[in-house]
Amino acid sequence: MTLSRRSVLKSSAALTGAWSFNIGTRSARAAEFSYKYGGNLPARHPTMMWAQEAANRIQAQTGGRLEIKIFPNNQLGSDTDMLSQLRSGALEFFTLAGTILSTLVPAASIDGVGFAFKNEDEVWKAMDGDLGAYIRGQITKSNLVVMDRIWGHGFRHVTTSSKPVKAPEDLKGLKIRMPVTALWTSMFKALGAGPTSINFNETYSALQTRVVDAQENPCR
Repeated sequence: MTLSRRSVLKSSAALTGAWSFNIGTRSARAAEFSYKYGGNLPARHPTMMWAQEAANRIQAQTGGRLEIKIFPNNQLGSDTDMLSQLRSGALEFFTLAGTILSTLVPAASIDGVGFAFKNEDEVWKAMDGDLGAYIRGQITKSNLVVMDRIWGHGFRHVTTSSKPVKAPEDLKGLKIRMPVTALWTSMFKALGAGPTSINFNETYSALQTRVVDAQENPCR
């Protein structure tokens, strides 16, 4: 059976009850190495679910010597906070968007450039090829260890609480939430929207209370 990024993400929905999410618990025998993995997505999001599955398998295959604790939903702070923790050694693993990392590694923002790629095939050809290798090289120069393969969440899209967005002009005057990134702030301002930087775990309440009318979904 051949697994693609898309099929893995789709199949993860069937794994909801396959393992426990008792984050922070230890096995009967204390682990020799205990690392932390931070993320901004909910525990039941496919990315965090597969991260937990990987942590479970690693712990089992190392006989309990290596424990990786998963901290989803910004439990360890905002994206910028966790990036600082990663750089200082207070956090060992962190899944983040390239646009957040671009505050440290400018080349990492390429995946957040609007209309840069025509389709998913073009994206993965670039990211698994020379372009991805170049970006990973730049990240390595910043004294960070980067994985050869990255999570795939599809293309960006906008979710609103007020009206559908079918064309660029529908964004005019729309209060939209996004992470702290100059690239997207300038892009949505150019499209006529009013971008506001809010932590991902605060997005739902911000939409409910109409602090913002829309959310730029992290789905690449």
